[in-house]
Amino acid sequence: MRELKRLWTWRTKADSQTANVELKGDLPAHIAIIMDGNGRWANRRGLPRIAGHRAGMTTVREVIRACDDLGIQILTLYAFSTENWKRPEFEVEYLMRLPEEFFRSEMDELALRGVRVRFIGDTTKLPEYTQETVRRSLERTRDNQGMIVNFALNYGGRADVVQAVQKYAEEVAAGRSSWAQFDEPALSAHLSTGSTHDPDLVIRTSGEMRLSNFLIWQAAYAELWFTDVLWPDFRRETLIEAIQDYGRRKRRFGGLK
Repeated sequence: MRELKRLWTWRTKADSQTANVELKGDLPAHIAIIMDGNGRWANRRGLPRIAGHRAGMTTVREVIRACDDLGIQILTLYAFSTENWKRPEFEVEYLMRLPEEFFRSEMDELALRGVRVRFIGDTTKLPEYTQETVRRSLERTRDNQGMIVNFALNYGGRADVVQAVQKYAEEVAAGRSSWAQFDEPALSAHLSTGSTHDPDLVIRTSGEMRLSNFLIWQAAYAELWFTDVLWPDFRRETLIEAIQDYGRRKRRFGGLK
């Protein structure tokens, strides 16, 4: 783990805001966020739920900027779960349109920052217009060498494990692997996140305290941090609070230090 800078000056490329923040402890290499509370944020304001999703999109932009400024290596955002198809049809359609709007407005800055966009989950089940956005975003950023941002779209942790086993079984059937070689690293390598660093810190907004089928294998030893703040109200200060709390924790991974 890398030590956090004792004094970090926050400067985004998009604005001139600065803030001096004292950070101590280890810096998480990989932060994963369950972005929860868009609908409740809208309801409290007498607005339709889709207004909350649109406000949440602005928070996504700010959190990506914040993590990149700080030097986080990987950011994974739970954008749409396999269970979210149960929502009203008009809301699902709006959520499927949001990626196109987001990347249309933010792609230039993502490219400037060198952010590499990835998607985890079964994107083949998404509408064609959403799949086209996925393809364009991957193509535009595939050669970038900066922070990786994973968008979990049509993602479910259990389904992720199942498809990993299925992929490995196909390799066994083709004679490229054997079940005698199947172990935890082999399973991890076949997950949608591949062999990338597992999340160190999982943040969930809105006060709910569960993983909701998010990275259930990868987050086995992640530090969990919950906040009552609704996702549209999540700010860089809240992110700093989570990272500061993470830096005070002692990670033993089942052992002793």
